Amino acid sequence: MASFRTFLNSPMGPKTTHFWGPVANWGFVAAGLVDMQKPPEQISGNMTGAMCVYSALFMRFAWMVQPRNYLLLACHASNETVQLYQFSRWAKSEGYFGKKSEEASPEQ
Repeated sequence: MASFRTFLNSPMGPKTTHFWGPVANWGFVAAGLVDMQKPPEQISGNMTGAMCVYSALFMRFAWMVQPRNYLLLACHASNETVQLYQFSRWAKSEGYFGKKSEEASPEQ
């Protein structure tokens, strides 16, 4: 019970934004995981790129802020991984990694 009380009142505990901010940001990760089921043509390259930059910046912030926010760092590292995968799916579908995969009908 004493360890729970210590966690509850810590600078990173659930009484602070250092806890609830990262918890809320896990929604980005969940949304990215759900979007993996969608076809790559529905992925926005601009938005996915922006999410990659956003997560990279906040990973640095989570590392530099005192006290270090490991929960925020883990959240944004997970989101960075998901978004980079989504970005690679989008880039492949747009033809950046080779021939564009299109359903072209044969000419007659």
